[in-house]
Amino acid sequence: MSNFKKFLSTIAIGAAALISEFVFNQPNIAFWLIVLVGGITTISMLVGMIQTLKSGKYGVDILAITAIVATLAVGEYWASLMVLIMLTGGDSLEDYASKQAGRELRSLLDNSPQTAHRILSNTIEDIAVNDVEVNDLLLVKPGELVPADGLVLEGESSVDESSLTGESKPIEKKRSDELMSGSVNGDAALRIKVTKKAADSQYQTLVKLVKESEAKPAHFVRLADRYAVPFTIVAYIIGGLAWFISKDPVRFAEVLVVASPCPLILAAPIALVAGMSRSSRNGIVVKSGTTIEKLARAKMIAFDKTGTLTEGRLFVDLVEPASSHFSAEELLRLAASAEQESSHILARSLVAYAKDTELPLYSVSNLEEQTGQGIQAEVNGHLVKVGKAAFASAPQEDMAEQTSVWIAIDQKYAGKISFKDSIRPESKDTIATLKQLGLQRILMLTGDQSAVANQIANQVGITEVHAQCLPKEKIDVLNQAPESDRPVIMVGDGVNDAPALAIADIGIAMGARGSTAASESADAVILKDDLTRVSEAVKISQDTMRIARQSVLIGIFICVFLMLVASTGVIPALLGAALQEVVDTVSILSALRARRER
Repeated sequence: MSNFKKFLSTIAIGAAALISEFVFNQPNIAFWLIVLVGGITTISMLVGMIQTLKSGKYGVDILAITAIVATLAVGEYWASLMVLIMLTGGDSLEDYASKQAGRELRSLLDNSPQTAHRILSNTIEDIAVNDVEVNDLLLVKPGELVPADGLVLEGESSVDESSLTGESKPIEKKRSDELMSGSVNGDAALRIKVTKKAADSQYQTLVKLVKESEAKPAHFVRLADRYAVPFTIVAYIIGGLAWFISKDPVRFAEVLVVASPCPLILAAPIALVAGMSRSSRNGIVVKSGTTIEKLARAKMIAFDKTGTLTEGRLFVDLVEPASSHFSAEELLRLAASAEQESSHILARSLVAYAKDTELPLYSVSNLEEQTGQGIQAEVNGHLVKVGKAAFASAPQEDMAEQTSVWIAIDQKYAGKISFKDSIRPESKDTIATLKQLGLQRILMLTGDQSAVANQIANQVGITEVHAQCLPKEKIDVLNQAPESDRPVIMVGDGVNDAPALAIADIGIAMGARGSTAASESADAVILKDDLTRVSEAVKISQDTMRIARQSVLIGIFICVFLMLVASTGVIPALLGAALQEVVDTVSILSALRARRER
């Protein structure tokens, strides 16, 4: 039975008890009705408490059980009813608050693409999203969800990616630009070439992450259990002394009524869900409340280099024609034109550079892509090959240590284009912010050469570098971190980072362009291609845990104050039970502060 149904059942039985006593003058029936619902609730809580004790934890449910039994034992059955309404109503209120706080996380699940318009020759057929295959041509109509990841072949439109990246501004998309499934097309139709099946697409990956975030238990939800033993002892001491001094067992029941631990039980989980919701709005999917707790206490963070501290998107560094037959500009134009429909990272980088320099591209025909070699196409009356050195018949002396593509035009070697990676503009500020947030040890783990790694590290402010690391060596570095440096965060984006992300106390994947393996191995995923979200995730987690602790302590202090007052006998049991609803509301409102931006 849901918590809301339990609440309604308690209200219904309570109403029946009121009618029995005050309409039909049958107090015995009213008493036994309340005993019935109180007994069922007490047994249910007792079973839950035993399960908690078996797991090695101590809960605060014993106080609620004692309060119900004590009020019934001394004949204060209306106070018992109020405690029961408070408990079931508090659980219902928690469910509602959690639902409100987590609605951004669930919004991804509510808007999953279902159908796609596949283009076959001159016809268009509607198919299920799961039937979409790589290289299918799809039509995305204005206002529709993009059904699968792909490249724009025809059309220009503004696309809303807010549900995926947190970026509220529509992004202009045109030919050769990437489209993410789950984004919303604007006011013009687009024809796209599918690059991933729907099941492997960005959107479905995020849906899976959200499901995980909702399914994983948050161990820190029972934050109140840390205070359970001292709080229970204090409640019993105050209640016992009040009973001993007054010689009236009703005093014990009055103290226990206001000691009911609902505020403690409610505050932490609501704060954590609210913090996860705030993270989601900022383009960060946090998979569990445990991740929030660990991020808030993290002492050490390790970064991969390529695609994490650097752009992960190579930029054209040098265009070197092999002869005077083609200028550097024309060589670049022909190569970029041939590559504009390829999804290879170097092809995307080359096309992006051409667009940035406002170099107009030629139309392409007879396009052929040879896996692992390169691409061949007819461009402006020339047969253009772009790819590996052997594919373009490059001479040995033109081989480059740098990442490059080689170009042949009309079956003759024409030159090469070299690429370099560049530091993300936000990397230095992110490292500085993390230091301000209390991260004591910041290091780089990379498979790149030491000279390149140290150069990047110096520019962003990292002093500890581990270069030429294989995936196993990255794991060794993380495992060897001393207890004083834990919890440890690992930030990466590639398939080779997945083992390190999984072994770290907290793995954070750069998911906007990163691999599915990295995202699935991580505890949190950055949806927007922005490294500052890493420091934002730490900041949000620290805020959330601060508010969670504050909310629990507020509940404790108010309850202790009410217990002291109740021990004097000035708060009747019925009024004390009613005051608990006020305490519940204060605790919940305090916890929901974690949802607000600072």
